Amino acid sequence: MEMGTLLNAKAVRFISSATSKKRLFQTVGEVAKSVYGLDSETVISALQERETLGPTGVGHGVAVPHARLDGISDVLGVFFRLEKPLDYGSVDKAPVDLVFALFAPRDAGVEHLKALAFVSRTLRNTHICEKLRSNDDPAKLYAILASSEASKAA
Repeated sequence: MEMGTLLNAKAVRFISSATSKKRLFQTVGEVAKSVYGLDSETVISALQERETLGPTGVGHGVAVPHARLDGISDVLGVFFRLEKPLDYGSVDKAPVDLVFALFAPRDAGVEHLKALAFVSRTLRNTHICEKLRSNDDPAKLYAILASSEASKAA
C-alpha cells in the first residue's frame, strides 16, 4: 500500500486551532467535502458514531479516526497536524497533534483494515512523527507521509 493511494495532497493541513474533538471533526468534514466531494455532515456523524465505540486516539499524540461511508469506492484519508495538541480522550490520556482520518466504503472489508494498519504503522514510526511535528507546511507534511520511508513502514 502507498500513501498516495489513500491521501490526496490537498487533504493535508496544518491546523492552528482545534478547540474540541467535535470542532476537529467538523474541520475534517469540511476538508473531506472540499477535496473528495463527501457530504460533510455525513462524515462528521460517522466519525462521532465510531468514536462512541471507543477512542481512536491511539497514543503518543496520534489519532486515527475512521468511519465507513456509503457512496465511496476507495479508502480516502485526511491528515492534520495540529499546532496546539488537543485533549482527545486517547488511550494514553496524552493530547493529540497528529490526526489521520480514514473513510472506507461501507462494504469494504480487508481494504479498510489494511489502510488502518498501514496508517497506524506509519504513525508509530517515531522518526516520521518527529519530522511531521517539526513542519507546518502542508506540502512538506504530504511529502513526509508519501516518502519512501513512510511507504516502507507498511
